[in-house]
Amino acid sequence: MIRQAVAGDEPAIRACAVAAFAPYIPLIGRPPAPMTEDFTARIAAGQAYVATDAAGDLTGFILFWPEGDGMLLDSVAVLPRAAGRGIGGALIRFCEDRAQKSGLCAVRLYTNAKMTGNLLLYPRLGYRQTDRRHEAGFDRVYFEKTLK
Repeated sequence: MIRQAVAGDEPAIRACAVAAFAPYIPLIGRPPAPMTEDFTARIAAGQAYVATDAAGDLTGFILFWPEGDGMLLDSVAVLPRAAGRGIGGALIRFCEDRAQKSGLCAVRLYTNAKMTGNLLLYPRLGYRQTDRRHEAGFDRVYFEKTLK
């Protein structure tokens, strides 16, 4: 199940971000941007959604919001113990569906260049690379998926 996050979800979202992104610290040399996100503000703005299991426990989250003519998919994470069950893909499809229902023409995102799995994943999901930039101390790779 995917639902909009509420204030009480913040600790579980933060724990999920740490669990999912901490393995990248040695590769990047510092915590990835999603680990330092202000989740309280994103939840309050209605920009955070969570995936839960049958017991109602958080298994993953996604942050996204409209930006220009597209939806910015800011971050998506799944607890390592829940990986491989299609939760990340379901969260991304949820974002795409919301973008389409909002009349937006694309979903845009960026990932760290050191997260090589993402560089393979997003093209398989229909995203095309649009740019590479060094921003805020990170090497970022930008992707876009045009919606029909």
